[in-house]
Amino acid sequence: MRLLSAELVEAIHDAVLNPGELTGRARDKSLEAALARVENRLAYGMVADAFDLAAAYAMAIARGHCFNDANKRTAHQSMDVCLDLNGIEIAWSAEEVGPMIIRCAQGVVEDGDLAEWLRERME
Repeated sequence: MRLLSAELVEAIHDAVLNPGELTGRARDKSLEAALARVENRLAYGMVADAFDLAAAYAMAIARGHCFNDANKRTAHQSMDVCLDLNGIEIAWSAEEVGPMIIRCAQGVVEDGDLAEWLRERME
């Protein structure tokens, strides 16, 4: 499986920012630490496929709040890039994916639930 680097996630973040939004990383958060959670899940066999991997990235970024702005958009785009890098393309509906990413950030949805939701989008 193809993994995301901190540099790639930061570039994704920079690309999703709107004019006037705060740039850069949050001072008290570590993007590398958030991404290490994904690598830890992978090392311990908690990632079975690209859907699990993409969900883990989305959760780590959405909940990690590593950036000053656009954490949820970065989480969504990182999830999408992860799927693309691993040969999976999903046509997103903003009305559908937006509320799901918000629920992820709020802790209402867990990794496995998001991964299953992604699998359903492929059917």
